Amino acid sequence: MKLTWFGHSGFRLEIEQAVILIDPWLSGNPVFPEDRRDEALDGATHILITHGHGDHTGDTLAIARALKIPVVGIYDLISTWTTHQAVEGIGFNKGGTVNLGGAEVTMVNASHSSSLEGADGPVYAGHESGYMIAGEGHVIYVSGDTDIMADMGWMGEYHNPDIGILSAGGHFTMDMKRAAWAAKKYFNFKTVVPCHYKTFPLLAQDAEPLKAGLPGVNVIEPEVMVAISL
Repeated sequence: MKLTWFGHSGFRLEIEQAVILIDPWLSGNPVFPEDRRDEALDGATHILITHGHGDHTGDTLAIARALKIPVVGIYDLISTWTTHQAVEGIGFNKGGTVNLGGAEVTMVNASHSSSLEGADGPVYAGHESGYMIAGEGHVIYVSGDTDIMADMGWMGEYHNPDIGILSAGGHFTMDMKRAAWAAKKYFNFKTVVPCHYKTFPLLAQDAEPLKAGLPGVNVIEPEVMVAISL
């Protein structure tokens, strides 16, 4: 199983028979090397979206059309795209599970907001969400953009993820200290990968507070387009 960071909250997850692009914002992403776009997309089978904001949906529609692969996510957003944007989609909702190339993906709650850019301002894009992705003997919690929430208690107990991909840049999401507190309080992670940071000066630039708050946990600061074996 391999995880490759695109910068910000974008990832390529190679798991079971799937190559899942998570929140693939590439064009305009200040830390993504555009000359490696083809490499980032090579062999992709699905696109998994946590919510509608442009720094997460980014290149989704263009990629889906070019590669003829489905977009997966909250029913409201996906049904809008399949109706009006000529893409294939798999829309579901919180508590639902879909099989993506042998990986079992369950949608769980997040605490944030979700909208698309419209001509007259933001347009509702369905609820924000996170995911539990089970495969190859692991369960990965993709938090999506979120703050700490009590739901993490039952989510950690029920799904028992061993890997956490946590938004932790602050301002728009949990910061590093809050993410560490949540990870320690609600989960039993062996490995944690922070995201939604380093992209802009407004966000955290390193994960030292996360590392300090999680002794004994393998906190990996990802490097853009460098694969992590999990």
